[in-house]
Amino acid sequence: MLQRPQRGDPFWIWALHGWEALSWALIALVTLITLLGGTPPGRKLGLLALMAVLALCWALVRRRPGNPVLSPYGYLCVLVVVLGGVSCLGDGFGVFYTVTLAQFIVFADSPRGAVLLTGLGALAITVGGSLREGGRADVFLTNTISSLAVWAVAVVMAVLTPRALAQRDERAALRAELKSTQAELAEVYQRQGAAEERERLAREIHDTLAQGFASIIVLAEAARSQLALDADRSAQQLQSIEQTARENLAEARVLVGAAPSSGVAAGSVATTLRRTLDRFTEDTGLTVTAELADVECDQPTRIALLRCTQESLANIRRHAAASTVGVVLARQPDGVELEITDDGRGFVVEDSHGFGLDGMRRRLAEFGGGLTVTSSVGDGTRILATIPLSDRSQV
Repeated sequence: MLQRPQRGDPFWIWALHGWEALSWALIALVTLITLLGGTPPGRKLGLLALMAVLALCWALVRRRPGNPVLSPYGYLCVLVVVLGGVSCLGDGFGVFYTVTLAQFIVFADSPRGAVLLTGLGALAITVGGSLREGGRADVFLTNTISSLAVWAVAVVMAVLTPRALAQRDERAALRAELKSTQAELAEVYQRQGAAEERERLAREIHDTLAQGFASIIVLAEAARSQLALDADRSAQQLQSIEQTARENLAEARVLVGAAPSSGVAAGSVATTLRRTLDRFTEDTGLTVTAELADVECDQPTRIALLRCTQESLANIRRHAAASTVGVVLARQPDGVELEITDDGRGFVVEDSHGFGLDGMRRRLAEFGGGLTVTSSVGDGTRILATIPLSDRSQV
């Protein structure tokens, strides 16, 4: 039995069920007119009895589907018998076949069953009408032609209904697939966002807290080793440890959201880098030469240049064993360049897979920039960071 219409069903399915509901209104109307008209009492009682049986069977199947007493096909067989009976009772009652046509499609569970049973219905009203007229050949022929015409409509309905249902199911499957895909995409975007956020936090921690703690360790070791020999130098190093610890605390507050800004003091990029280089010189004693142009850029670009400088200086302190460091900040026609060189031991660039260089590349890539690393064993290292400056960056 065809299920009641659902949201998303094609119009054809709604119309079919509407037709079924309307059929009972028309059956009731025709029955009432017959009972109130001049039809002989015997025919009236026969029509009333047949309609009562049909209505009872319909209610039994429709209200209690799957009951063991009467199946949908059993109801359709009753409908065929009733159609034959009413056609035999009076002229014009064959209209019940057209009125109840939708019920054959609704209650049959296959196109073949609908075609077969509507054919039996057409045969029933043809035979019933012919019996009423005494088996006249002309009446039989007329009834056959009209019944075949209505049956042809039933065949079309029986063929179209499964197609409409298939389209409904296909659209439902597409909607379910689309919903599932949207959920999967949302989950992928969520995971990607979480991964990107973890990567950003890891980079920030590496460029700020990790570098600060590394400086604290180096300064603490130096202060301890020189405490008995050079108290003033040790005191200076302890002061640097205190200052670095305070800066780390400020950066930690920024990372956990307890501070509203980047933790980097305002000012030009040249001033910011100069303060960093002075601290580096003070902590390491290395010779640092700097050519810092007064480049105008926005805060995010300034922070990116500062982080690249801090990472490069941290690598020089830990790995290079250099004596001289050079830093050049220059404005180019298409952006800004930051070059950091040292005369240390150098390394094989292809063999370097540290987080620091990769972090710098990713940070610069966010601004459309790039990182070039040139080094070889015994020949020092050159770091070149480039960032294009848009109108937004030149503030």
